[in-house]
Amino acid sequence: MATGTTPTPSATPTARRGVLTPGRAAISARHLRTDRWWLPPLVTALGLAAFIGYSTWRAFANSHYYAAPYVSPFYSPCLATNCADMKGGADWALFGDWWGLSPALLVLIFPLGFRLTCYYYRKAYYRGFWASPPACAVAEPHAKYTGETRLPLILQNVHRYFFYLALPVAGILTYDAVLGFRDEHGRWGHMGLGTLVLLVNIILIWAYTLSCHSCRHIMGGKLRHFSAHPVRYRLWGWVGVLNGRHMLLAWSSLVSVGLADLYIYLVSSGAFDDPRFF
Repeated sequence: MATGTTPTPSATPTARRGVLTPGRAAISARHLRTDRWWLPPLVTALGLAAFIGYSTWRAFANSHYYAAPYVSPFYSPCLATNCADMKGGADWALFGDWWGLSPALLVLIFPLGFRLTCYYYRKAYYRGFWASPPACAVAEPHAKYTGETRLPLILQNVHRYFFYLALPVAGILTYDAVLGFRDEHGRWGHMGLGTLVLLVNIILIWAYTLSCHSCRHIMGGKLRHFSAHPVRYRLWGWVGVLNGRHMLLAWSSLVSVGLADLYIYLVSSGAFDDPRFF
């Protein structure tokens, strides 16, 4: 179907940008999609906003984040002296007495920075909050597009370094999950529902972390001949499988870390007792 190459005369000079610029197909409609294209970015924005609201409240609360032997992933490792006394946990008072705010604010910067600069999350909040663009084949409402070439978005390039910082955090949360096989007195050989919650959470966190595009590039992104590096080729293939599910793992791990914190908050606040399996 011929559409011509000149924008429609009804388009005002200020509106002649993006898909309406000279030389583009002369389609008067902003897009030709008839489905509910606005629904995915809306759901994404609501989901991210809900997590941001909850995590902000919990990060500043500075309470009910430890119910022996479980510690909230928002507060581990605990790097201030005003931390709860966690038996055998990652309770490292590296910042001394001068830090008077919630200790969660010292550690959340690492997983937050990793997710904030993640390739999938960029797409999610660019579309959900900024409409840049709101959906495929739907023009964005902005007058110009500079991409990630200027401040502050040029800082997104530090994602690979946040990946290196996310690895030890995931390792510490793995240690916390192992400590969940103790009872409240520190004796080993016990398992409660909280243990299962922490185990599921750390599995999803590792899956999301290793599915990262930076991890896949590290495994085999610079190799010229896979045949000369069979081990890295195998690792690259495994990471590639996870990378294909990066969006699912991003959301699953985001939900799991929030639910893990919520569960420990409810147990610590006395809302219910942690059911024990053995």
